[in-house]
Amino acid sequence: MIGVIELSFTVKILNKEVLLDKPTRVYELFDNKDYKYLACTVNDVLAELDYLLTCDCEIKLIDISSTVGSRIYRATLRYLIIMALMRINPEAKITFNFSVSKSMYGEVTNIGHTFRQYDLDQIKKELDEIIKADYPIVRTTITKEEAYEYYKSVGWDDKVEILKYRDSDTVHIYECDGFKDYMFGYMLKSTGFIKDYNLRLYSPGFIFQYPRSENGGKIPEFKDERTFRQNLRIAGNTIKLTNTDTIAKINKIVENGKALDYINISESLISRQLVELGNEIERGKDEIRLILVAGPSSSGKTTFTNRLRIELMSRGINPFMISMDDFYKKPEDAPLDENGNRDLEHINALDLDLFDSTILKLVSGDEVRLPKFNFETYERTFTDKIKLSTKTPILIEGIHGLNDRIAPSLPQNYKYKIFICPVVQYKIDDHTPISISDARLVRRIVRDFEFRGASAETTLRMWPSVRSGEFKWIYPYEDNADFVFNSDLGYELSVLKDYAMPLLEKIPKTSDCYIDAKRLIKFLKYYLPITSKWVPCNSLLREFIGESIFYTEDKI
Repeated sequence: MIGVIELSFTVKILNKEVLLDKPTRVYELFDNKDYKYLACTVNDVLAELDYLLTCDCEIKLIDISSTVGSRIYRATLRYLIIMALMRINPEAKITFNFSVSKSMYGEVTNIGHTFRQYDLDQIKKELDEIIKADYPIVRTTITKEEAYEYYKSVGWDDKVEILKYRDSDTVHIYECDGFKDYMFGYMLKSTGFIKDYNLRLYSPGFIFQYPRSENGGKIPEFKDERTFRQNLRIAGNTIKLTNTDTIAKINKIVENGKALDYINISESLISRQLVELGNEIERGKDEIRLILVAGPSSSGKTTFTNRLRIELMSRGINPFMISMDDFYKKPEDAPLDENGNRDLEHINALDLDLFDSTILKLVSGDEVRLPKFNFETYERTFTDKIKLSTKTPILIEGIHGLNDRIAPSLPQNYKYKIFICPVVQYKIDDHTPISISDARLVRRIVRDFEFRGASAETTLRMWPSVRSGEFKWIYPYEDNADFVFNSDLGYELSVLKDYAMPLLEKIPKTSDCYIDAKRLIKFLKYYLPITSKWVPCNSLLREFIGESIFYTEDKI
């Protein structure tokens, strides 16, 4: 007679230790009637609540106040919106992109008429019924061939195309009351977990809002950011013209030997914006005295500022460049953040009075000594006296450039404000867009390693703090911008893949950064690589991968 093997293991959860004698799902270990907990980590590896436990481990529960929880909630809400639409009209097509005011934009086509409020109301009614029914959402694994046949049968050609670049023979898919789809990420356990969302018509489509971690798990107030909205639409129109809105379409360009053309087109779009910007500044040159450039991390601000300087010089306008960093106070004089640490990104970490008086003297044609801040000794020194022509514009880059507290002694018509950001509108497939933040994060990971020797883990750990500063000091002021510059280069992730993937793949499962690394790998792995040798020496991308003409001494 064969003896029975007894199973016994301990699980740590909610500050308790639970002894188990059989395989157990995570959700069986706690009361979650209010749907507070959305997912979990098992020994710091992200997992869904129906994860089957079979050995000693520590469980940490994830709620909506965390970034990971907010992403899972968003992915599930997106899934259910598609499900609701398919129930109403199985022939309809829907495409998602990130949009204004911390929301997502959906565009519905193939319905025989322009999308209107009645259509949105129908989606909401169906969506509410799905949520009320609390259907389970079940993750299964199927073969790539099975996925191909299913996606083909429902007319999702975009999903069929991306399957060609999947290196695994199997595909994950989620099923809910007969509906199946995959959002390239984990999902909530059932439809009843969706408790809070907003839908609003936003022609020609609609916007949906969801709880955000940086808002304490609440839906942020909607603000129609007109300047950024306009740039999103321009970016969307551009990728439609070039037919490069999904990874698969970009990969086809590479496969067809047209990567160099794609690089040149992308760079041409950057140059065109510089010409448009140069035209505007030239038209206002009799008034503009201060050109301020601001944008979130890894937008390409430094290279952009240099290229703008060259553009203006070609028009006979010779701007004088100043670094806003030279106006920092000593760290001990910076304000404290909510955790009691010195907040060096706070606007009051700058000596605003010194900046104001210095700029006022320069534009008035007076002599002035410029500060120079040493970030190793935290000491400030001053240059010899300089004097500018009253016609010379001052070009300056800094995160607070859009804030009206910068140089208040100058009239508004003396200032020209530029907001720069890569306005990414690319998708893995129509249902899964790539976030602007993640595109910038890939840039930052590569740059920090190439130029600062920092590991991907170091960059990932500091990213939440970087993002927090952006939400405080940049995004609230973007509508003050006179010009929004889209620094996205359509081909860039195809180049950055070979730089970023090895750094991300080094991060072990035991790392607190593994979840974020895995998220980036999920979309980067689908790109076919483009060699960096074709990237022009003055490209904004060179700021992140090296060999920029702006950081190389002339050698004869």
